[in-house]
Amino acid sequence: MSCCSGRCTLIALCFLQLIATVERQVFDFLGYMWAPIIGNFFQIICVILGLFGTYQYRPRYIVVYCTWGVLWVAWNIFVICVYLELGSLTVETPALTLGAPQSISWWREHGIGCQVSNSTAASTNPVVSGCLLDFTYVEMIHAAIQILLAIIGFIYGIYVVYMFTEEDDSFDFIGGFDSYSAYQAPQKTSHMQLQPMYVDGPAVE
Repeated sequence: MSCCSGRCTLIALCFLQLIATVERQVFDFLGYMWAPIIGNFFQIICVILGLFGTYQYRPRYIVVYCTWGVLWVAWNIFVICVYLELGSLTVETPALTLGAPQSISWWREHGIGCQVSNSTAASTNPVVSGCLLDFTYVEMIHAAIQILLAIIGFIYGIYVVYMFTEEDDSFDFIGGFDSYSAYQAPQKTSHMQLQPMYVDGPAVE
């Protein structure tokens, strides 16, 4: 395949997903957001599998990557719903913190322009003001980027698996005309016994 093919595009997408997920993982660690930390860990593993499968022509690994991509999209949609506080969901929901104390988005107090007041050891809810962008929007932007990359990666993953399957079928088809296929080595080595050939005709003096 050429570098303009879907295979190379999927490799580039996997690298972008790795960069975006590692960046998100760092800030989730700083905020002790344990559920997103676990999700990011599995995302990194599955993206590496997809990257390896694409580079090494292993469609099964790409299928795992695509399957996880569907779950990853669903999780990030849930994260957006949490920060939008849809229904009974709130920012303080245990689904993100797993009930851990002092677990809150790092961007809540460290966003651009944020000023924290009443931030003492006894204060669990410090007052934050002056933020250029509220932390809920920062988290939703992170989730939206992950959703966009996962959807594009899923589409290209299915396409690359299809291309790999078509190539395997074409090799089998070509090998079907021969006694040995393209994926099967000959079991026995044939030996041709040479016999002398006699030509009838006048003797040459």
